[in-house]
Amino acid sequence: MNHLNGVGRLANRFRVMRHGQSKANEAGVIVSTIESDRRGDYGLSEPGVRQARAAAEASGLPPDTVICSSDFARARQTAQIVRACLGAAEVDLTEALRERCFGDLEGTPVANYARVWASDGLASDHGRDGVEPVAAVLDRATALVADLERRYSGRDILLVSHGDTLQILQAGFLRMAPSRHRQLPHLATAEIRELSLGDGIALY
Repeated sequence: MNHLNGVGRLANRFRVMRHGQSKANEAGVIVSTIESDRRGDYGLSEPGVRQARAAAEASGLPPDTVICSSDFARARQTAQIVRACLGAAEVDLTEALRERCFGDLEGTPVANYARVWASDGLASDHGRDGVEPVAAVLDRATALVADLERRYSGRDILLVSHGDTLQILQAGFLRMAPSRHRQLPHLATAEIRELSLGDGIALY
């Protein structure tokens, strides 16, 4: 479910940020469950730390920015760097922004993402290889945004998360089919991007 359907205007300004380069990125392996993340050393690489700091310093975000983040190490560390740079309040860690679970592909080479994305384009509810369906990611991510809209007004809100989760959330903001999330511009590591509501017409 897209919890942003029917929303005509946002009460807050939303930006998303993909985590900085991680040690999993460097190793080229899929780390998509919190259990794997906690067992291993998959936080930010040294370049990732520098990326996150540079992005925070260039962001122009105010000190009262609300920062919400996935609790995966790579996202949490990115969010903490941003918080320190801005002088913002404590980061709100949430499962709603976790990495998309890639099921049986956990721990395998990142080249396997391509076959998941090919299946995504055919059906938003597919769960091949035990992968979390894009519809499920859309539901949890847009539900968080809807909750933040109820809790705040007139604030800058930064959501720190992962590539697929943010691709799918962008689709939610644009009210386009989440199965088409790969049609959207890819978020680079540590990239911050503002999201606005749209009707998705140009993206079908």
